[in-house]
Amino acid sequence: MRVFIIAGEVSGDMLGGAVMVGLRSLRPDIEFAGIGGAQMQAQGLQSQFPMSELSVMGIAEVLPKYFHLKRRIREAAAAAIAFQPDILLTIDSPDFSLRVAKIVRAAAPQIRNVHYVAPSVWAWRPKRAQKMAKVIDHVLALLPFEPPYMTAAGMDCDFVGHPIATLQIAPPRETPAGPLVLVLPGSRRGEVERLSERFGAAIALFAADHPDARFILPMAAPVADLVREKVASWPVQPELVLEAGAKAQAFRDADLALAASGTVSLELAANATPMVIAYDMGWISRKLIGALMRIDTVTLVNLVSDTRAVPEFIGDNCRPAPISRAMSQVLAAPQAQLDAMRVTMERLGRGGEAPGLRAAKAILQGLEKARG
Repeated sequence: MRVFIIAGEVSGDMLGGAVMVGLRSLRPDIEFAGIGGAQMQAQGLQSQFPMSELSVMGIAEVLPKYFHLKRRIREAAAAAIAFQPDILLTIDSPDFSLRVAKIVRAAAPQIRNVHYVAPSVWAWRPKRAQKMAKVIDHVLALLPFEPPYMTAAGMDCDFVGHPIATLQIAPPRETPAGPLVLVLPGSRRGEVERLSERFGAAIALFAADHPDARFILPMAAPVADLVREKVASWPVQPELVLEAGAKAQAFRDADLALAASGTVSLELAANATPMVIAYDMGWISRKLIGALMRIDTVTLVNLVSDTRAVPEFIGDNCRPAPISRAMSQVLAAPQAQLDAMRVTMERLGRGGEAPGLRAAKAILQGLEKARG
């Protein structure tokens, strides 16, 4: 059995590594080819080119790399077709993945196209589901409310659980008096560039009201040098950590987090760390995406728990003073968030079968069903 697998970001690489483990446990004869990062390479994948070339987000951010990405799309599709897989498995990164799937579908319609991570059509651009159904047979969803959107468009869809719900969380260490605050300005260069100054100002205001507070900033390796450069000018200097174990310990020990929007909110929820979310995009992306939004919150904890327990400051509202005030309010009264985070983890599959194995089973069952 052959699977051509593509991931474009660190989060997708983690999903890819887990599903490769699951598939190999069920089909020891399986062969993989494709594009991925460290987690997928640890499972034997030889990436066609560095996955980091695909980690671009936002309309304005993609434009300068448009022609390079177009070439990589053609190269990935040609490699997939030449590999003659049973399944093309694309993981997130829909702007890249679905273009590859379209070329593969036209040239080799016998290949079953599976996409892991349903697009957020419940949030914006709902017509993406119908467009996606032209080239995708089967979707693996991370969130429990997503399958109806996919099946309505004509695709098979299985909720396979979210890997964040499988985290084994050790108890926090005893730490000195005073709140420990995580500062998480993002894992992409564009995010750090846009958010750094505002995050630095927000924690300075918070520190003025909480002089015993301590701050720690876990860095993503691809942006570590940029983070060091930006943080050097902050009024309050957080402790910077890069090593994975130290980062995991910081998530467990923290009393509060200020975080960029994204899946990090689920990692915080898994660790029962109350949070405030803040985010901004480039001006063009903000205006275009803002006009198409169909929801009143972008924070996954709010969406999955069906609450609005996590305060968020997005776009024009991403300003230091209100962010700092919200941080103080959450620190003083965290219980509503703690309840929402517990519900979120339960709904994402905590205590159930590993999502990578669930995804692997769904893929194989879908292939068997399609072949009759």
